[in-house]
Amino acid sequence: MAGFQIMSLVWSVLLFSVYLAECVPEKPKRSTLNQLTRTLLRKYDCGVRPVHNWTSSTTVYIDLILQSVLDVDGKTQTITTSIWYRQIWKDEFLVWDPEDFDGITELSLSSDAIWVPDIIVAEFVKEGKSPLIPYVYVNSSGSVKNYRPIQAVLACSLEMYAFPFDTQNCSLTFRSWLHSVKEINLALWRSAEDIANDKREFMNDGEWELLSIPSQYWQIHQDDADYAQIQFNVLIRRRPLLYMVGLLIPSIFLMLVDVVSFYLPLNSGTRIAFKISILLGYTVFRVNLTDELPATAIRTPLIGVFFVVCMAMLMLSLIKSILVVKLLHHSEKEVKQMSLSACLLDKYGSAGHSLTESALTSIKTFDINTPGDYELESSLEEDLLSLNDIPDPPSGLEWLLQELISLRIAFSQEDSESSAQAEWLSLCLRLDRLMFRLYLLVLVVYTSTLLLLWARWSST
Repeated sequence: MAGFQIMSLVWSVLLFSVYLAECVPEKPKRSTLNQLTRTLLRKYDCGVRPVHNWTSSTTVYIDLILQSVLDVDGKTQTITTSIWYRQIWKDEFLVWDPEDFDGITELSLSSDAIWVPDIIVAEFVKEGKSPLIPYVYVNSSGSVKNYRPIQAVLACSLEMYAFPFDTQNCSLTFRSWLHSVKEINLALWRSAEDIANDKREFMNDGEWELLSIPSQYWQIHQDDADYAQIQFNVLIRRRPLLYMVGLLIPSIFLMLVDVVSFYLPLNSGTRIAFKISILLGYTVFRVNLTDELPATAIRTPLIGVFFVVCMAMLMLSLIKSILVVKLLHHSEKEVKQMSLSACLLDKYGSAGHSLTESALTSIKTFDINTPGDYELESSLEEDLLSLNDIPDPPSGLEWLLQELISLRIAFSQEDSESSAQAEWLSLCLRLDRLMFRLYLLVLVVYTSTLLLLWARWSST
């Protein structure tokens, strides 16, 4: 009986053990992953280059994908870009057999826990707002993949002379900060042709159009060592349609309106008022669009030269119109009084007459007060007194002769004034035609240059 109870107790224990074994879940895969991570990083030193033979170099493969061009600043000579940057290298200390770890072939590790190459961009000015990705992928063969997006502000030599038909070439040069080519070498992950023609990720609906991204590899000698470099040249082209519609075409319209004003009468003040209105409108238009133009201190953009020429032409046209009105009304009394020579003669002539009278009065006073001490020459006094002598009235025959002579002089003056006015009118017409032809020449040259730049932009 006691043996039967013992046997029953043993069977109960066995059944309970089987039940517990069935209820306990299977060992999760995460434990294997944790074990693999601890195994790889147990004796890992992130400050040592991951090679077993220190004389062998570590090859870092670089790839670049341009996403967008965010800003091009001609004043600071910088360009802001958004890129996908990829680094691939082999870490000989991060190798394992997948069969020993439940077939795990790839895992993610913290970038702070392993060795990362010191690759920099030589044109790098400052880093923009980029998402922080603190992990890298490592596969069982030791290949490490570091993928991350970068918003970078790069120094670039911008050429704004052909704005808005300009094409910019900005470079991104990747190199190691400290390690020579004997320690870290660089290579392209994809072929140069694939990188140059890869535009699938670029946002091509903005102001800038991506042409290509040519790349090249070379080594530079510095401080008795060779350093590997890979340079990507980002070739972008501006789309000029916005500036054509907003800047250039309105300027041409204002110039054409000013050309039409030449058909107004020459002697009309309406032409001057019309040209002043056009000049003020063009000035307001130019001030409002100042922020749209590139700011550069090296070379003045061609569009800036055009705006200066347009402003100069408007001012010359206004000055010419004022001069024409002045010449046409030159013989009128009011115009003569407003001339500079008339003002000077009136001022200094009246001053000379008053000076003569005051001198004569002073001399008389001086002669009365000091009769015994000084003697005044009689000839000088007679000359001064002769200025105030009143001539005797002429006889009847002499008066008639003088009237006939004055009448003849008046008729000859009228003929000379009419002929002079005709000559002035002819001169004004010549000036007006000359200014009109100059206007047309400037417009033709500018339009031809604009069409030439547009054709050149379309062909590239």
